[in-house]
Amino acid sequence: MTAAAIVQATLKPDGTLELDQKPNLPPGRVQVIVQPLPPSPAARRGLVDAMDEIRRSQRARGYLGRTPEEMLAEEAARREDDEDYERRCEQWEGTPPAAAKE
Repeated sequence: MTAAAIVQATLKPDGTLELDQKPNLPPGRVQVIVQPLPPSPAARRGLVDAMDEIRRSQRARGYLGRTPEEMLAEEAARREDDEDYERRCEQWEGTPPAAAKE
């Protein structure tokens, strides 16, 4: 067996290979072993990439999100519900055990 070359490539859906570089071998038949490579760190999507993609998709559909006023109103309503819940818990804790069973 003569020289060998290791060349990275992309396997296309139709089964063909696109070599990243020309191997330094003479023309003729070759043996090819195809092994998947781990994704490169640059190819991995991070949280920011995912959030940007979601934002672009939402805008393309016409969704603009909630306004700051809507978010503040929702937070105020949530706080009011929490305070009401706390008041009811405090009242329940002060109820005598016999009265709580009725």
